[in-house]
Amino acid sequence: MERLAEGQLYQEIFCSCFEKENSNYLCAAAAPNQDLSYQELKDLKKAHVLHIDVRERWEIDRFGKIPESINIPLGELMEALQMDPTEFKEQYNQTMPSKSDPVVFSCLAGTRSKQALGFAMSLGFSRVQQYAGGFDDWVKHEPPEKK
Repeated sequence: MERLAEGQLYQEIFCSCFEKENSNYLCAAAAPNQDLSYQELKDLKKAHVLHIDVRERWEIDRFGKIPESINIPLGELMEALQMDPTEFKEQYNQTMPSKSDPVVFSCLAGTRSKQALGFAMSLGFSRVQQYAGGFDDWVKHEPPEKK
């Protein structure tokens, strides 16, 4: 068996890349490149990537949200990602992502979104990333969307 370089092995086994945009690949991997910066999230939002905010509803109501994100609290996420697509659409007003669709998770500062990433990967979602800076980082760059 041919031996692959570590980076090559990582690329072949774990990496499922988003479409090429501006000569860069934004990678949804099961290892290092799962964390997105503010600018990377902004760029992905232009491509209408599903962005799930896993904070509690009261947090969204009180502080606002990152524009174009949907709210699925962390405690509901495992069930939501296993729903019937029609039920998901009714509950969250959004098309249910397939296991190969790119999905980005965020929360307040990265702890819950990291858990969400693990949940989604355990269910077979292969193109997931997190905005580790979360809402705290977003509001340093631009104002939140209020309900």
